[in-house]
Amino acid sequence: MAKVELKQPVVAEISELLNGAQSAVVVDYRGLTVEQDTALRKKLREAGVTYKVYKNTMIRFAAKGTEFEALEPNLEGPTALAVSKDDATAPARILAEFAKTADALELKAGVVEGTYYDQAGIQVIATIPSREVLLGKLLGSIQSPITNFARVINQIAEAKEA
Repeated sequence: MAKVELKQPVVAEISELLNGAQSAVVVDYRGLTVEQDTALRKKLREAGVTYKVYKNTMIRFAAKGTEFEALEPNLEGPTALAVSKDDATAPARILAEFAKTADALELKAGVVEGTYYDQAGIQVIATIPSREVLLGKLLGSIQSPITNFARVINQIAEAKEA
């Protein structure tokens, strides 16, 4: 069997992973202990993020012609790919949070909703809360004035009864 025939399924797997993904982040995992790597994979899996180590050339072939092709300059050295199809900020957020405790983990770059971000940009993306948290804050800010208005009306009604 030729080498190309062995590599095609891996490239197809990466292509399928990137197809329809909202975000992809590449990281340098060199220096992580097995325990740290296991903990990181568990956190990512719980958030619905796919995290795998691939050869850089395989990622290049799979990303060619897609929005993720912008990651090519960052595909040097040991590279792991974290991809999310649901929450656009989840890979960056979880990886950046984990990197605070594991100095060996280094975020290289990422593509979030079609836009390329370098290392500094992906750190900023990591500070954005998840969609659910943002919707909760929005609903809270919408509900707050209505609740306050209801309390004032109630206090006026109680004052008139007394």
